[in-house]
Amino acid sequence: MSIKKGYGLPVFLLLTVFICLTSTSSFAELNSQSGLKFAISFSSTAHSGPVTGRVYAILTKNRSNEPRFQVGTNGVPFFGKDVEALNPGEAVLIDDNILGYPLENLKDIPPGEYYIQGVVNVYTEFKRSDGHTIWLHNDQWEGQHWFRSPGNIISKVVKINADPSEERTIEIVCDDVIPPVEIPEDTKWVKRIKFQSKLLTEFWGQPMYLGATILLPKGYDEHPDVYYPVNYIQGHFSLRTPNGFDLVESGSDNPRQRRGSEFARSWISDDCPRMICVTFQHPCPYYDDSYAVNSQNCGPYGDAIMKELIPYVEEHFRIIRKPYARVLSGGSTGGWESLALQIFHPDFFGGTWSLCPDPVDFRYFQTINIYKDRNAYYKEMGWIKVPTSSDRSIDGIVRLTIKQRNYLELVMGSKNRSGEQVDIFEAVFGPVGPDGYVKPLFDKRTGEVDPAVAEYWKENYDLRYILERDWATLGPKLVGKLHIYVGDMDTFYLDSAVRLLEKFLQKTKDPFYDGVVEYGDRRPHCWGPWGADLIQLMADHITKNAPEGEDPTRWSYK
Repeated sequence: MSIKKGYGLPVFLLLTVFICLTSTSSFAELNSQSGLKFAISFSSTAHSGPVTGRVYAILTKNRSNEPRFQVGTNGVPFFGKDVEALNPGEAVLIDDNILGYPLENLKDIPPGEYYIQGVVNVYTEFKRSDGHTIWLHNDQWEGQHWFRSPGNIISKVVKINADPSEERTIEIVCDDVIPPVEIPEDTKWVKRIKFQSKLLTEFWGQPMYLGATILLPKGYDEHPDVYYPVNYIQGHFSLRTPNGFDLVESGSDNPRQRRGSEFARSWISDDCPRMICVTFQHPCPYYDDSYAVNSQNCGPYGDAIMKELIPYVEEHFRIIRKPYARVLSGGSTGGWESLALQIFHPDFFGGTWSLCPDPVDFRYFQTINIYKDRNAYYKEMGWIKVPTSSDRSIDGIVRLTIKQRNYLELVMGSKNRSGEQVDIFEAVFGPVGPDGYVKPLFDKRTGEVDPAVAEYWKENYDLRYILERDWATLGPKLVGKLHIYVGDMDTFYLDSAVRLLEKFLQKTKDPFYDGVVEYGDRRPHCWGPWGADLIQLMADHITKNAPEGEDPTRWSYK
């Protein structure tokens, strides 16, 4: 579990906003209400037709970068409202009836000088194969970040004086369109693929894509007859290179002195084991990542990865297409995925190294026991109700509550459309509701838990429960393959679920799991072996478990 962040842009142009102090024909109805209001529209030059989606107003006192890049769990105040078939030039009213985060109401904004920006998040109509028609943001290969998604519409940043006690309507026009993502060019070391998925396109009723970034070993071109083991690395959507590999590609193999260069120095050295590293791109309409499993709400992403993406990679690159030579790794979201893929496909993969995995036992869904807690937002002890925590620092101080995290997501999007963490958990793990959208585990306003949904989660995605339930058949296929690492002060309390999983694994018999569960002393999210150390662990495992007749020395050249 990790919080997605945007990337800052150069200092923006500040303009003076037009402030409507009196009623006009186009804003007469808007001005009929009292207090501070924002009237947000988009121009016909930015988008010629109507838009169904969500509109945001974002305020900040920090002019270092655009307000849209300052939204987050500890970010600046913003407010969001759904729109349906909104026409160009038609204004959307953001007033004190609209929920905000971290300040819930416009009335809570302290009077003063601010920089404001409007954003229009454009949704796509999906006519799914399950018979439901729903509206969601269709990823544009940016990884489900509404604040930087190509095709979304943004306003210029404007400087205002805001006082919630005054009757004032501030008009913001969104007239700039976020441009397409630039795909990095292939190099000697790094190759990228992207193709339309037949399985996902059929489910969603819109063209849907899968991709991968491939890091090749030293000597790949010079040894055309050699096939290599592969590390399928799981995690959030990214077009960056596996393990942050970073080399100057101007005829020199000297690593740049920045993140990724240390790994690059190891990767191109004579001592590094030779293997191929692959990161997947499989964003879905709910998140930057599908969690690599089949799901009622997200569709057959597990099948698409196993039947389309991996075969494509293995057909186009010289990979040893045998289970012992396929290993998995990942952290956080990728930690859960790498463990789930190994459990759900025990015969296909030869081992997993799962770091700080998202909840592997839903008795600790972070700090919620979804089977016993009646409310996700509070722990009830007699007459006392204590807010349920979501994030902490390594000294144990609570940094965020479950309610705060979910209110952030609720402002970003209704119906699990925030593109954020809890919404994707519910989309992947939960059933479809009557309206075609996600049937949530709990009410985002009140925190009330739905026991029937919790039971659905348990039977389909609670990894500890599934292992225990099916150990008689799974156990013999997983011996020695499970390697799990987590800090004992994980930022999101993920170590608690791992401890429950370990308790089961340590009791396994016929067979004993014979794997690894390790804890980092006072380590936060995301602790565990990484980079060159992890590559060596995997290479040793592959060599040790190579079947008779396999020759690991072929890919172990200097």
